[in-house]
Amino acid sequence: MRTDPHHPYSPAVVACGLVFVSGSLPLQEDGTVVGGERTALDAAMDTARRRMATVGARLEDVVKLTYFVTDMALRDAANQQFLDLWPEPRPARTVVGVSELPYGSVVEIDAIVKAP
Repeated sequence: MRTDPHHPYSPAVVACGLVFVSGSLPLQEDGTVVGGERTALDAAMDTARRRMATVGARLEDVVKLTYFVTDMALRDAANQQFLDLWPEPRPARTVVGVSELPYGSVVEIDAIVKAP
């Protein structure tokens, strides 16, 4: 995945035995924004998975996630997503309320992952 002038960052970077995954929006591969609550969370996680894959990382190796949400009510859906995706012990997580996100998205997720 190459960067472009509109997105001048790497999707994921390996450093010090970790993978730092850039913020992942709920976008389909064609760039269409996915709305809804759980649907948007799942789409953002799919974006994160694709970004992890650029450096060979996997969802199973996530150690820390940060959710940026435009509505703190999404916290409950994020909790359910965690239960669905990870057995215990689950990754560390932070949920941060923000006033807005790019493209009108309701969630953006960034991740720290053990390097492959």
